[in-house]
Amino acid sequence: MATYYIDTAALKEKASELRAGDRVYLSGTVYTSRDAAHKRIFEALDSNSQLPYALEESVVYYAGPTPTPENLPIGSCGPTTSGRMDAFAPRLLDLGMRAMIGKGQRNKDVCDAIIRNKAVYFCAVGGAGALAAKCVEKCQVIAYEDLGCESVKKLEIKEFPLIVAIDCQGGNLFER
Repeated sequence: MATYYIDTAALKEKASELRAGDRVYLSGTVYTSRDAAHKRIFEALDSNSQLPYALEESVVYYAGPTPTPENLPIGSCGPTTSGRMDAFAPRLLDLGMRAMIGKGQRNKDVCDAIIRNKAVYFCAVGGAGALAAKCVEKCQVIAYEDLGCESVKKLEIKEFPLIVAIDCQGGNLFER
C-alpha cells in the first residue's frame, strides 16, 4: 500500500496508479452532493438544463456539511453513506465524473462504471466530520441553496485524508 499526495486536477493521470488500500491526501476542488442534489442534477440532465458544475473530471464528496461557525470556512463535513447515490453514480461516471468520496460499499453497477471510466472511489473516515472540516480552505454554495445542508457546495480542500476503496483495476477494499 502506497501513500500519495494528489491534486484533483491530476486524478485523470494518477487514477491508474491507485490501488485499493492506498492512502491519498487529496487537494483541489471537490463538490458536495447528496440524494436531493443528485435528483436535481438528473432533472437538469434530462431537460438539457445547465448543471451546477462541469461533470468532466469532477470529484464529488457525498456530504452535507453542518452550518458554518463564525470565522471558519465550513462546519463539520463528514461523509454520508455512498450507497444512497448508487442509482446515480454510473451515469455521472459515464459523463466524466472522475472520483467519488463517501463511506461504505458500492453496488456492482457502480464498480463496473468505475472500471469502465478509469475512475476511483475514495472512503473518508466516518464520524470525523470536525477533523475533515480542517482540510477545507474554502466553501461556496453554488446550487440548490434551498436544500440547506444538501445544497451543492464547491470546496477547496488541502490534504484531505482518504483511502482508495475501489480502484479502476477492480480492486475493492470491501471484497478483501
